[in-house]
Amino acid sequence: MTPEAARASYRVAITDTVSLRKYTGSNTSRTHVDTVAHARVLGYTPQELITGGMVQQGDRKVIMLAEDLENAGVSAPVNGDKIVIRGRELNIQAVDDNTRRIGPTLIAYVIQARG
Repeated sequence: MTPEAARASYRVAITDTVSLRKYTGSNTSRTHVDTVAHARVLGYTPQELITGGMVQQGDRKVIMLAEDLENAGVSAPVNGDKIVIRGRELNIQAVDDNTRRIGPTLIAYVIQARG
């Protein structure tokens, strides 16, 4: 499968939307910018909770399309950024940008979110 075909397939399959929230500034001058992206929000399986080490009950696995962030000119999500799912802000605990690649082309981020 080519990267273009993979991205097209993901766009068809992933129809939920979330917002990647990046904060800037500190204290009272702290502001944020939200970027809407297509994603699939999942819970972790009991097996992943047992063997996952850092995964806690209630954490969410978010598969977010990389192309949405690229098109918006937004940098990759990092630990400490937030993700807004159905109006609820969750903290990004970990970002995997290797699992869902075809060659050098990133198709989707796999994000562990908590909150």
